[in-house]
Amino acid sequence: MRNPGDYDLEERTAEFGEAAIEFCMSVPESSITRPLISQLVRAGTSVGANYCEADDAQSPKDFRHKIALCRKEARESKYWFRMIVKAVPNLRQKAAAGSQEAHELNLIFSSIFRKTAPAK
Repeated sequence: MRNPGDYDLEERTAEFGEAAIEFCMSVPESSITRPLISQLVRAGTSVGANYCEADDAQSPKDFRHKIALCRKEARESKYWFRMIVKAVPNLRQKAAAGSQEAHELNLIFSSIFRKTAPAK
């Protein structure tokens, strides 16, 4: 995982996606958890993919749109962690770190989004 003070957001989002995958691999599969796992993998890995796209944005408007997607996917990841914990309560402790990281990423991307608002 990352070191305190390390602000490489591309690496941080990649590590978040990897952690989401690892967490999902630990979730016992059932008819309830299967779609939840799939959703968390999609949302968790989309954060970093959208951040990479934001780095290659074609305009400030495109950058802002992609950052908004990062923010949305981070928030959605937190939601899917919560739903998996509801389905498998004994994973609460294991989900806490991923949920916290999703929350922190959401705050980071919210800040970037606000700071890149078009001038009025």
